[in-house]
Amino acid sequence: MKKRIAVVMGGTSHEAEVSLRSGAAVAEALRTAGYEVVEARLTKDSLEEMPRDVDAVFIALHGGYGEGGGIQTDLDAAGLPYTGPGAAASRLCMDKPAAKAAFRKAGVPTPEGAVVTVAAADFPPPFPLPVVVKPPCDGSSVGLSKVTDATQWPEAVRLAAAQDAQGEALVERFVAGREWAVGVIGDEALPVLEIVAPNGWYDYHAKYAPGVSKHLYPPEDETTREAQRLAVLAAKATGCRGAVRVDFRLSPEGKLYVLEVNTAPGCTETSLLPDAAARAGIPFPALCARLVEAARHG
Repeated sequence: MKKRIAVVMGGTSHEAEVSLRSGAAVAEALRTAGYEVVEARLTKDSLEEMPRDVDAVFIALHGGYGEGGGIQTDLDAAGLPYTGPGAAASRLCMDKPAAKAAFRKAGVPTPEGAVVTVAAADFPPPFPLPVVVKPPCDGSSVGLSKVTDATQWPEAVRLAAAQDAQGEALVERFVAGREWAVGVIGDEALPVLEIVAPNGWYDYHAKYAPGVSKHLYPPEDETTREAQRLAVLAAKATGCRGAVRVDFRLSPEGKLYVLEVNTAPGCTETSLLPDAAARAGIPFPALCARLVEAARHG
């Protein structure tokens, strides 16, 4: 008998449109892999619009309720297995300052950062320029700015703080260099993928507009192997299971810095995790099936 899988997508976050694209791609892949699929397009932060007569739930939501531990908590209460990290790990990774603390405790290098309120717009930045300013608890580069000139600082703080429920912003030292990403499935690191974005800035448009950014695969060497080791360590440090994506900066001096662990990697035509999995010999339907078979709750 075919397993019946609910693919939840949409939601109420800024990333709902991207989630719908991810969900549609996952649903098609799971059908190709032989599953019975029900597409559940959520318009509320609850399970009200999702069928309960399913064997597992594939979470294709990004941001907010879907990525911050909300739906995971509700699925735990309902006793339904689901893909990706559990509620506690999801909450931790969405809280970027808390995740950075977990990285440091585990010996994972991460850029120095500080949380500021919107009032900081009236004062100098806490670090020498350039700096990166972002919401402390959001995803997909929404509200993200790179500040290279002091005149840009006030607007960057206000933009990031406007996306945060507490009116706060996370300021990080900008690490120049190359943008790397490493997918982790369980304890296995996928090949290191390099993102080449326009002007070296991987913002929302560069992430999701087809053809804007290029995906390259650096040759395997000591640095790529270290990135894979750190990716697995970062996932473990934050308590993650299932499939996650760990984002890095590689400085011109060859030093790696973990920026964040993404607990709900995109599954669109421009997404990084499916690309890296395919590079490792895992076709997209097989990847989705693997994640469903590893689904659990609690």
